[in-house]
Amino acid sequence: MRKFLVVLDDSRECLNAMRFAALRAAHTGAGVTILSVIPPEEFQHWIGVGDIMRAEARERIEAHFEVFAKWMRDRQGIEPQLVIREGEPVSEILDQIKEDTEIGVLVLGAGTDKSGPGPLVTQLSKTSGNLPIPITIVPGEMSKERLEAIT
Repeated sequence: MRKFLVVLDDSRECLNAMRFAALRAAHTGAGVTILSVIPPEEFQHWIGVGDIMRAEARERIEAHFEVFAKWMRDRQGIEPQLVIREGEPVSEILDQIKEDTEIGVLVLGAGTDKSGPGPLVTQLSKTSGNLPIPITIVPGEMSKERLEAIT
């Protein structure tokens, strides 16, 4: 089964990326993998403190995921898969794509502030010519109605 890979983070534009991935998956019979990456700098403490912080980060991610998963299940009939990785976000996204051959499209949300579309969109678009799959960049300001119309 083909899957859409979408990145779960704390950005505002993440919501539109999630919506787009779920709507496209529902309309095409595909699946959704939601990837959340815990950056390594969050655990540069003593081992015991780092382990506690890692567990807290995973709990936060799982709670955030469940909000999106419930919406996908209830509204789109999609059962998303959660993958949590630790490391540098771009490297972990690329590794997930390499490891899961069913992933057919990477979906990212573009930020709307003056600093640009966001670090993931900026970094991954620079290497997009070498990726094994296409990237879909969803504008952060796109309305829910417009998203529904184009998917």
